[in-house]
Order: sequence, then structure tokens, then C-alpha cells
Amino acid sequence: MKKLLLIACLFSCTMIFAQNPVNFKTTKHSFGKIAQHKPATYSFAFTNTSAKPVVVEIATAECGCTTPVYPKEPVPPGKSSEIKVTYNAEAMGTFTKKVNVKLANVDAPVVLVIDGEVIVKKQ
Repeated sequence: MKKLLLIACLFSCTMIFAQNPVNFKTTKHSFGKIAQHKPATYSFAFTNTSAKPVVVEIATAECGCTTPVYPKEPVPPGKSSEIKVTYNAEAMGTFTKKVNVKLANVDAPVVLVIDGEVIVKKQ
């Protein structure tokens, strides 16, 4: 029974990942320590691994302190692009923020994560 459950889980996980037409180099970035009042930006690079152009319908952050910028034009097969995520480092302390990237004709969004710690800016 356990083997059957494991096989079913592996098959369903494979089907979920097989559906994604893009390959991100990474989906998580740690800024480490950043100075307060100094926005920090990271570009999440991805490649279209499908045989058709890929359209990023929307990229949304979970709060107003994080701003994603995504390509508005379709990304051709085999080509690369990026999603730039900027964190507005106003609030002191540690942070973890998510950006949901919705691709056309793909059910589950890709989740990008940034984290770090905002510290007092040295004078």
C-alpha cells in the first residue's frame, strides 16, 4: 500500500512539474542585510523550455512593499527573460515576501520568494 501511494505521489508531482513551460534558474533569493530606505532588486531569470511562446499574464506581490516587473511580450521557445522583483526597504527587521507568477495556459502559479533583513543605514 505504501509503495502504491508513493508511486501515485511521484506520478502526480511529475505531472505538475511537466506542465510548467519555463525553467527558472532559482525561485528564491536572499538579499542578506540591506540598508533601510534603499530599495533592493533581484532579477529572476527564466527560459522558455516549451515548443510554444510563453506569456506571463501577471506577476503579483503579496504586499505593496514588493514590486514585480515582468515581460509584457511573449517569450519565444528557447529564449530567456526575467522577472525583476524590488523590495522597498522601509520597515526594519527581517522579511520574507512572495511573488506569484501566472503563466498563460498553466494552472498553478510559479512562486518566487525574496528574504532578508533591513538594518539601520550607516551614516
